[in-house]
Amino acid sequence: MSQMGRMYGIIRKVVISEKASQLTQYQQCYAFVVAKDANKAEIKSAVETIFSVDVVAVTTVNVRGKVKRFRGRLGKQASSKKAYVRLAAGQTIELSTS
Repeated sequence: MSQMGRMYGIIRKVVISEKASQLTQYQQCYAFVVAKDANKAEIKSAVETIFSVDVVAVTTVNVRGKVKRFRGRLGKQASSKKAYVRLAAGQTIELSTS
């Protein structure tokens, strides 16, 4: 896999939630779902390369999948890994496409 392909493989998707939008608005912090085997250095270089910004800090969280019921049967949601990325002052990432 190419270097750019690995960068896009690390960053899976952007988390869009109430908590994530408040972090973006007040603390210059963005949330991403990332690959489970990615470390903080890889996440930092991927965000800097893809979005052309300066990353100050990366915090990662392993999220355990919840046990849910669907039509009376037990199931389990997939576990994932989130990264909270803090940018340098004055920098933003444009997340909306409209």
